[in-house]
Amino acid sequence: MKPLLFLTALVGLAACDSGVETRQDVVPPAERPAPAATATPFAPAGPAATLQPETREGLQDAAAVVRLDELAGQGPLAAKLFGTAGGDPAMNGLYTYIAFFENPSEGWRVFRIGDVLDYRILSQRAGRVDLELDESILDDVSGDIGGRTRRVIVSWPIAADGSPPAEVTVTPAQ
Repeated sequence: MKPLLFLTALVGLAACDSGVETRQDVVPPAERPAPAATATPFAPAGPAATLQPETREGLQDAAAVVRLDELAGQGPLAAKLFGTAGGDPAMNGLYTYIAFFENPSEGWRVFRIGDVLDYRILSQRAGRVDLELDESILDDVSGDIGGRTRRVIVSWPIAADGSPPAEVTVTPAQ
């Protein structure tokens, strides 16, 4: 039941990003421009509303989503990459997933790609996305944490009826 609530919360989170549907280029967070500062602060225009913390189950999981990228050009298939914060941030910590929308009652079919520091979408087309992954690696002998960058091809079959894939493959790439 918890995965269904998590995925429902993700759908809600995705709906809050009004720019996702119109985004042409995927811009990594580090390269996104900072929002423009307002020259003059707003003045109140009515009474303030006091909010209480949300207590619905699944919102903690949804709040852990720190990255969301819609995949374009997938025909009738709705697909996205997303990352949740977790684990030790000194040793990766961006749990990276690809998800495909099934239907309103089932939500999203989710596949875990890996635990990385960050990912970059290098190219995408129907049934495929090429990613560059930055990862922490631990030297077992010295105990030092180093880093590496690797590339992978994430691919899946595109069904004519738009149904989500039963499996996804991740292939090392040059």
